[in-house]
Amino acid sequence: MSNHHILIVDDDPEIRDLVSQVISADGYQASQAPNVRSAQRLLEEGSVDLMVLDLMLPGKDGLTFCRELRATGVTTPIIMLTAKGDDFDRILGLEMGADDYLPKPFHGRELLARIKAVLRRSTSPSPAPQEPTSRFISFDGWRLDTGKRELISADEIVVQLSSAEYELLIAFLTWPQVVLSREKLLDATHGRSAVISDRSIDIQVSRLRRKLGDDPREPRIIKTIWGDGYLFTPDAA
Repeated sequence: MSNHHILIVDDDPEIRDLVSQVISADGYQASQAPNVRSAQRLLEEGSVDLMVLDLMLPGKDGLTFCRELRATGVTTPIIMLTAKGDDFDRILGLEMGADDYLPKPFHGRELLARIKAVLRRSTSPSPAPQEPTSRFISFDGWRLDTGKRELISADEIVVQLSSAEYELLIAFLTWPQVVLSREKLLDATHGRSAVISDRSIDIQVSRLRRKLGDDPREPRIIKTIWGDGYLFTPDAA
């Protein structure tokens, strides 16, 4: 039985009740919120391990709420629910900081699988298996402090990294100038047991690019090699 606390934020009471029943039957603690205001109150009152967040909500929408949470340093994993079929809305949700998305209608088993996969990635305490031994690693004007897990820019600005972003960067620094498949990156970042494989890597690459100031339309540091994976172009010292 799991003691993870899941917050379901959706204005449809039937969906909230359905999701609550599904995850409670699997041993999770479930809380419900019909809007952002109620969700914010529950987040402040107690520990939430993961949030299932609807994209379309009355008042403040899910995208805005997700962006605000990430901007204030809240790292609670978020699975975004969307009734829209447009990939743009889903990609935008991931760019705003969601860890995964699930279009409506969905099957309860799939939601459970995604919850478990996201929780595994977010709670894994172990470092990347091939992590370099040097405390500081330099590349392309950046310096990575492996002790504090911080990125430091050329003008000494500190950029905080999530656990997933840090492990992904370590994988790239371990194999610079080598095309790495998504499967290889998943294996290096302890995601080999995750259900949502390719997409989880794409999400983290997108976030890491943003923190490195790497233009997603024409990336220079982390290049997409279509059909093969990703290439980290700088030398690591």
